[in-house]
Amino acid sequence: MMKKVFYCVAILVVACGCRNASSAEVKKAMQELGQSSENPTMAVAPDDSTEDGIQTGEVVQFDKTVHDFGDISIDDGPQTCTFTVKNVGQEPIAIYEVVTSCGCTDASWTREPLQPGKTGTISATYKNEDGPVPFDKTLTVYIAGVGKPVILRLRGLVHEKKKSVAELYGAEKIGTMGLKSLNYKVSNILQGESSSDEAKIANLGKKPMKVTFTDVSPNLTVEVVPATVPAGETAALRFSVKSDPALWGRHVYKATPVVNGVKSGKPVTVTALTRGNFASWTPEQRKNAAQCIFDESTVSFGTVTAGTKVKASFTFTNKGKSKLTFYSMDADSEGFTATLPGETAPQGKGSIPVTLDTSVLPKGETVVMLTLTTNCPARPLINLFLTGLIK
Repeated sequence: MMKKVFYCVAILVVACGCRNASSAEVKKAMQELGQSSENPTMAVAPDDSTEDGIQTGEVVQFDKTVHDFGDISIDDGPQTCTFTVKNVGQEPIAIYEVVTSCGCTDASWTREPLQPGKTGTISATYKNEDGPVPFDKTLTVYIAGVGKPVILRLRGLVHEKKKSVAELYGAEKIGTMGLKSLNYKVSNILQGESSSDEAKIANLGKKPMKVTFTDVSPNLTVEVVPATVPAGETAALRFSVKSDPALWGRHVYKATPVVNGVKSGKPVTVTALTRGNFASWTPEQRKNAAQCIFDESTVSFGTVTAGTKVKASFTFTNKGKSKLTFYSMDADSEGFTATLPGETAPQGKGSIPVTLDTSVLPKGETVVMLTLTTNCPARPLINLFLTGLIK
């Protein structure tokens, strides 16, 4: 017996004038699935739906969630791409609305319901009318049977005039593969989920280029699509990091390119920060959770001579009703270490002593941002700051 599916109709006010689903459209889609729009029942999204809406679990899968047009020129005109969505669940689903982030992007999509195992598409066109600027646009996709919207991204860089592949991708070279950078990152990962992104690479040679990867870090997947790149053409470097229950906070993952059978001496790195996943928590669980309050979010070490090892401390109180746990503390600077306390009882107090080796920092005013990963649903990530003057 088919389950009832709730169509989450969002009334969005978009400054650029993007359209929303009409009540007639939603009602029609619901009727096509055999559902009632008068008394719908909410379908619960799987546990692996991500915070920003990307869904790759038991209901729907996308072939990608980011499309990078790369470098284009004003003269190239509108740019179009297609996302493929597959129903991997047991019940029919339907894409009932796609809302673009502004009027500079148009979208069209498969209107009929997707039966289990079937695929549909979402096509998006960036009008390329804003001049020589970088762009990063979003598509908010509402799908019947998925508890929250899916966020897709379009991005690229528009140039005044067309540039050669060598000019655009010559910053880093691995054999005939050209890249703008060897270092990439993905958005924050919720435990139990993954995060993906992509960049552009180019074949700077005169023959087809085949790219594979070796020495790939656990939990990282990386590929070039297409794997064989024609001479003078570009391809997508796609990478994804899966969370690991043993890893919290910021970590760097590596993969070594193999270009036309030759292993590189330079790896590609992907940085990701993993934090707690509280999506399935009930209001009662959140009410009784730990709550971390710091006495001060900024601590100054004053004025010191370069090379001094600075010591400081951040004090806190657990004002929640459960034990407080700190999983990791990361810094945006080298030479930093911290000692995290064990569990802190409700209403208990504690401190985090930190040490900063100023010999690796430039002279002058310094601000080091510290990112703390916690088990607090209200503040899963807490930013603290260590400041001072190095002479």
